[in-house]
Amino acid sequence: MVGTNEGPAFGIRGLRAGGILLVGESMGLFAADEEGSCSRVDEFHASVAGAELNVALGLKRLGQRPVYVTRVGKDPMGERITSFINDNGLTDSRVGVDESRYTGFMMKTKVSHGDPKTYYFRRGSAASAMSAQDMFDLDLQGISVLHLTGILSPLSASTMEAADALVARARFNHIFVSFDPNLRPVLWDSERQMRATLKRLASQADLVLPGRREGEELFGCSTPQDVGRAFIDNGARYAVVKDGARGAWATDGTHGVYVPGFVVDHVVDSVGAGDGFSAGLLSALMEGLPVDKALERGCAVGAIQTQSPSDNEGLPTPEQLKAFMDGHRRAATPDTHNDKQ
Repeated sequence: MVGTNEGPAFGIRGLRAGGILLVGESMGLFAADEEGSCSRVDEFHASVAGAELNVALGLKRLGQRPVYVTRVGKDPMGERITSFINDNGLTDSRVGVDESRYTGFMMKTKVSHGDPKTYYFRRGSAASAMSAQDMFDLDLQGISVLHLTGILSPLSASTMEAADALVARARFNHIFVSFDPNLRPVLWDSERQMRATLKRLASQADLVLPGRREGEELFGCSTPQDVGRAFIDNGARYAVVKDGARGAWATDGTHGVYVPGFVVDHVVDSVGAGDGFSAGLLSALMEGLPVDKALERGCAVGAIQTQSPSDNEGLPTPEQLKAFMDGHRRAATPDTHNDKQ
C-alpha cells in the first residue's frame, strides 16, 4: 500500500491526550532582506527562531497544548522572545531569565535557490546553561508526549546532561518520546560525538523523525526504507523518514506506508520545514488520525513553511491548512515503496 485511503498497515500507539513538552533554545533571528553575504547586506528582518519553539507554535495553532521550556537573558532579545511567546498564546510556556547571560541569536542569508547560510551566536547563552537539575525540577503533571530535538544536547556539557535527564524522566513516567535528530554539525565538538549522542537518544525514542539525509549521515543509508529500518534496529519503536518534497515514509519495522508530498511553485526558504512537518504529524497523531493522514498533514505543514522567509510565521491554523491541502496537488508517488519491507 502506498499513500492510499485504505488505511496504513500499522498504527503508532502510545500517544494519549495531554500536554506536549518541548525544551530548547529560543534565539533572535536576523534574516537578510536581500541576497548576498551577511557582511554586505544592509537590512535585516528581526524575528524569533528555535526548532522546538517552531514546533510548539505549530502545535498550538493546530489546537494542541504545547508546554515550551526555555531560558533567555535579561536583554532586549530576551524580552522580544518572551513577548513573542505570550503574543502567540503559548500560555503554558516556562521561560526562565538568566541575568548573568545573554540571549543567543542567529543570522541567515537570503537565497533564491537551495538552503540559506546560517550563522549562530549562542555559545555561553542563557539557554546553554540549562541543566539536568532543571529537567528534574520540571512538573510533568499532565504531560503525555515529550518532543526533543538533537539541538539541545550540543549547546554545552550541562545541556547534554539535561537532554539525557529529560528522556530518562519521560521514560520513567511512561511519557511518549518523539525525537527529531535535527543535525547541526556546526554545534558539535566532533562528528563522532554527534553520531554517538544522536544514536543514543534515538534508541530511547518511541518515535524518531529523521530526514533522509540525516539517515545517510548517521547510518550510511540512502533510501527512506533503509533509513527507517536503521533507526528501528537502533532501538526506536517507530520511524518517520522525511523525504523532502517527495513525501514521507513511516514504518514500525515490519510494515510501512509512503505518502507523497505537496507541490509548491517556488520555495522561499526551506528552514523550518522539518519543524512544520513535526508539528503537523504530531498534532494529527494526537487527534487519533491514522498514520497515512498524519503523514499527509506533516507534509502539508512542511510545504507551507517553505512559502515563508520566517522560521515560524507561516505555520498554519486548521483553516489555512485545509485551504492549502485542497488547493495543491501531490507529488508523484515513488513506485519502489511498499507496505512490506
